[in-house]
Amino acid sequence: METKLTQKNKPITTSREVISNGVANATLKSHNQSPRKVRLVTDLVKGKKVPAALTALEFLPRRAALPVAKLIKSAAASAKAQGENVDELVVQSITAETAGMLKKYMPRAFGRASLIRRRKSCVKVTLAPVVAKAKKGTPAKVKKGK
Repeated sequence: METKLTQKNKPITTSREVISNGVANATLKSHNQSPRKVRLVTDLVKGKKVPAALTALEFLPRRAALPVAKLIKSAAASAKAQGENVDELVVQSITAETAGMLKKYMPRAFGRASLIRRRKSCVKVTLAPVVAKAKKGTPAKVKKGK
């Protein structure tokens, strides 16, 4: 477990692990933002190379961009420690899932109370080396008889 500080000096806890054949994983266990908003950021970097993903996140004006960038850097550092070339790694998969929620109540009119749900998200990233795809011939055009 690694603890880092964000811009507002709130700790971010990540776990790093490396699986065989050059795949590096990192997990952000509890980020105080809804998964729906974090998915907007994660979908942007899915499938990109690590330097391109970090550059895109650097200029993205979203709150989740900084923690996702730190998470990708954490996974890249994990892969680098295993001897992988970081510039050749691709964000193979990145998911933003729910990590529970904080429920509290807000007083309303006539003695009622309404529920406020502070959603949290768990972000998991997997980096893998680029796999060269074999080029396939273009398929023959099929003529339709009229």
